[in-house]
Amino acid sequence: MFSITVRDHIMIAHSLRGEVFGPAQRLHGATFLVDATFRRPELDADSIVVDIGLATRELGGVVGELTYRNLDEEPDLAGINTSTEVLAKIIADRLADRVHAGALGEGARGLATVQVTLHESHVAWASYERAL
Repeated sequence: MFSITVRDHIMIAHSLRGEVFGPAQRLHGATFLVDATFRRPELDADSIVVDIGLATRELGGVVGELTYRNLDEEPDLAGINTSTEVLAKIIADRLADRVHAGALGEGARGLATVQVTLHESHVAWASYERAL
């Protein structure tokens, strides 16, 4: 399986529901490094996984829709506990929508999966991978 990874970052505010989150139940800020990894079994006609420039642009667009936002106030996230794992899924799903809409080019139609990893720190991160 071939893969490429592009990186961006996101800065959000949110609160988390549940005793397991301790003080993070209160409104707090979080900054994440965001890696999006695109995979496919065979390279496309241009001998690439996907255009890195387009992948970088689309990841930037997705995280740009969320950054500097209080996720507790976002209507499309109402009632969702925006844990790191859930945020990774939201970003992966939004990238998948862009792949299916053709935003990463025709060659991207051969992608098999996208995996999004959110790095909370240098010692902790969470990922979500989905089929395309």
